[in-house]
Amino acid sequence: MQPRAAGIEAINFYGGSAYLDVQTLAEYRGLDNERFANLLMHEKSVALPFEDPVSFAVNAAKPIVDALSQEERDRIEVLITCTESGIDFGKSLSTYVHDYLGLNRGCRLFEVKNACYAGTAGFQNAVNFVLSQVSPGAKGLVVTTDISRFKATEGGEALQEDWSFAEPSGGAGAMAILVSDTPHVFSVDVGANGYYGYEVMDTCRPVPDSEAGNADLSLMSYLDCCEAAYRAYADKVEGVDYAATFDYLSFHTPFGGMVKGAHRTMMRRMCKAKNPAIEADFERRVLPGLSYCQRVGNVFGGTVFLNLLGTIAHGDFSTPKRVGIFSYGSGCCSEFYSGVVTQDSQERVRAMGTGKVLDDRYELSIEQYLRLTKENEVIEFGTRNVELRLDLIPEVLDTVSGTGRLFLKRVNEFHREYEWV
Repeated sequence: MQPRAAGIEAINFYGGSAYLDVQTLAEYRGLDNERFANLLMHEKSVALPFEDPVSFAVNAAKPIVDALSQEERDRIEVLITCTESGIDFGKSLSTYVHDYLGLNRGCRLFEVKNACYAGTAGFQNAVNFVLSQVSPGAKGLVVTTDISRFKATEGGEALQEDWSFAEPSGGAGAMAILVSDTPHVFSVDVGANGYYGYEVMDTCRPVPDSEAGNADLSLMSYLDCCEAAYRAYADKVEGVDYAATFDYLSFHTPFGGMVKGAHRTMMRRMCKAKNPAIEADFERRVLPGLSYCQRVGNVFGGTVFLNLLGTIAHGDFSTPKRVGIFSYGSGCCSEFYSGVVTQDSQERVRAMGTGKVLDDRYELSIEQYLRLTKENEVIEFGTRNVELRLDLIPEVLDTVSGTGRLFLKRVNEFHREYEWV
């Protein structure tokens, strides 16, 4: 017998220890002001050399796990890490996350790699595990974790010249999602899912540490999938209306301007709406979800959930509201699904203090940022041995000391070793 509900019991985001003002970066790189303004970006999280996908994942999930009783922790029977920033072609980083969180060994551990769709793939897998009732009362922990590391030449110029606008929008962060049959935060509409995918070379990571692709093709694929996935959803859900069914809409957010463009296209095609009405609808139903994304940047598989987190934290949920979600991953696969959020959901999300966590990050100067683009090379994919310097930027260490966060200490014969600070 299926439970009456499934979805997100608890959720938490970790956006690292440092950030950069992207206007400062844009001015340094000499980016076109008008094009840059269309990104709708303010800040980007920057991964430090001693921060990696494992440390991000653990730091995101630890507050959720620590809030559980031992009995509740032991009911986490599946741990799924979702990333395109993997640290090994074979070994899943879920094993590291499982170990440092101190979870029981009666747990299924695996990793999902599917570009920015990976987080939704992991989430839906966990939801279906709960709904299957093969282990009544069991929980799933899904952790999306990704970092963007932009390298520079000795003169400080960005190497990825074709991706000059990807640098200010590329962020770092991890989202931890506890899935169960007590969905205090987000109750999924079971069976209300529309899928759409096909082969397209829009963006990719041909080597582990760098991205490539066609930005215009990526935008077109995103827009195509948004409409097609929604239409697939509408085929399953009788009477759905893009303008009326959803009180809020959360989108995968490579940058805010892409979301605004997608919503504008959907309003024109689905609702025959005109510009003034579209702008008002964007501000009411979509803009709340950009609040955190504008301060972090694209965190790939977790970005759609960071958007959902912003929606829940900043929307009006005095009465239960339905949120429509569009998830997209390059290559490509997409999904449109939905669920219900309540006032209790909002109170729980606000209690996690995401805004304060972002406020507490250290603001890098452009000089410090450029230094990091060089130092980050010491932990390239496949690094066999290295000792990490925690004092590369002493001010950051002063900020995080005593916070109980996990950082990478060394790589010893490919094995990663971490320490709490």
